[in-house]
Amino acid sequence: MLKKIIFFITILLLYQTPSNSKSTSFNNIDLKNLSKYFSGIVAFENEDTLGALKFFNSSKSLIKEHNIFLKRYVFSLVLENKISQAIDIVKINKSKKNTNFFDAHLLLIVESLKKDNFNQAYKDLNNAFNFVEENKLNSAILETLEQYIFTFRDRKIQKNKKNFGKLSLISETFQRCYLNDEKIDKYFSKLINDNDSDYTRYIYFYLGYLIENNRIEDAKKISNGINYINTTLLLSQGKDWLDNSQEKKFGQIFSCRNHNDLIGEFLFLISNLHSSQNDFKRSNFYLHLSSYLNPKFKFNLSLIAENHFSNGDFKKAKKILKKFQKEDNFYYWYRLKKEAQIISKQKNKNASLNFIVKEFQKIEKPNDKFLFDIANFYKNAEDYENAIQYYTEVIDRFDKSPEIKADLLYRRGGSFERIKNYQKSDEDLLRALKIKPDDAYILNYLAYSWLERDFKILEAMEMLEKAYELKSNDPYIIDSIGWAHYLIDDYIKAEKFLKRAVELMPDDPIVNDHYGDILWKLNRKIQARYFWSNVLEMKDADMEMIKNINTKMIDGLKS
Repeated sequence: MLKKIIFFITILLLYQTPSNSKSTSFNNIDLKNLSKYFSGIVAFENEDTLGALKFFNSSKSLIKEHNIFLKRYVFSLVLENKISQAIDIVKINKSKKNTNFFDAHLLLIVESLKKDNFNQAYKDLNNAFNFVEENKLNSAILETLEQYIFTFRDRKIQKNKKNFGKLSLISETFQRCYLNDEKIDKYFSKLINDNDSDYTRYIYFYLGYLIENNRIEDAKKISNGINYINTTLLLSQGKDWLDNSQEKKFGQIFSCRNHNDLIGEFLFLISNLHSSQNDFKRSNFYLHLSSYLNPKFKFNLSLIAENHFSNGDFKKAKKILKKFQKEDNFYYWYRLKKEAQIISKQKNKNASLNFIVKEFQKIEKPNDKFLFDIANFYKNAEDYENAIQYYTEVIDRFDKSPEIKADLLYRRGGSFERIKNYQKSDEDLLRALKIKPDDAYILNYLAYSWLERDFKILEAMEMLEKAYELKSNDPYIIDSIGWAHYLIDDYIKAEKFLKRAVELMPDDPIVNDHYGDILWKLNRKIQARYFWSNVLEMKDADMEMIKNINTKMIDGLKS
């Protein structure tokens, strides 16, 4: 099949009109190289960057013949973490027009910074502005890099600069940290306490700054207010170091007095942005550049592992995960959890659970976070008895944040509900609501449980209406309130809500089953059977649901 694709692409390109410029014409290109090149393109598009690189390497003569070749070749080199080779290729071809693309000039800037040559970095930056390709993000990247380089070179903050909102606040905070500016505490405080977004990650860098300036007690005071359960992976690792008097480790991986560390963190931020948009290739491109500038900060590689996992490339994800060793504690635990998730994808939930439980049992003194995680693994594997045991252990030893306690009660209450211990379930969920009366998900879970039991229907309806007011676009809450209307025989209103829930979650078996039931009650029986039949094809449908639907497909919905 691949050979056929390459053949047809080759024929198409060979018969282009001769009016095309040399950079886009294939008239003088050797067919063997062309075939390898397009094999590389196919491999590249199929996320096989190593395979793509092999084909590109075997057809390098195309660099001079076809502009786009160099762009793909350089990008593939970076994705395979061959940064120096990519830079060398760009430099060799620097005088030619085929390096007229953004990534090539970004690589030159990165190399100049790596060599501490700020003047050359400025020159490379000015050249790069010609190739932002009308891309607002590329423009913001260059403008921000200009501000950083100005600070590194001139030892002061640039004035009259463009403002990119929170990106500019983060950048100026790090620049002031680099200069050991007297206002740095104020800037970190403004960033960390921002109400619009979660900038918890930057508490870690503030702790590092305090430790670097021998303000250990200030750092410990902040760390003592951090809970392992609800904080970021990076901050958990930092808190663990402080709790175990290993604060020197902060400086071993990052210092805001090191310009390469700062640009590495900036590029990580850009990588994270691309990852959030599911552009995993672009994310990995920036992450490798980040690691090139600061290879000490191996924890950032967790983002590449996440990208590979999200992309279904479990082999590459596992390779990255191996970099996290036992001494890393929280990152090693993260590695084990991610490996368990891979096992779940490749095998099943039980195999995944067996793996993580075996590894968990090797931990002598698991902290609250590890206990919380193992409880979640048991719950996800539908082993609710063990989940309850570990949730209880955390609840019994937890006396800090009320919000975290409410979440623990919510999770344990949900586990009790699944084993039909409704009394204890209601107790936990009501306690959780007492702490967080406006939590839409707790309201939804308790109300739905009552509806399923035909218990306190009117009160359940009130809770669902409140949950819907709080989260009107949440498909689970929409499903619940629609099902509530079904249970009180208001099928027209029920159909309105369930139709929207199906649109938002077309692959959810429960939502499709509910919608089928409502359509049947509205005498739209052909449509009802259509949605029921959909459920039979869904992987997440359990055996009891499939059995019930098979009965409904034959006999219809009984009154």
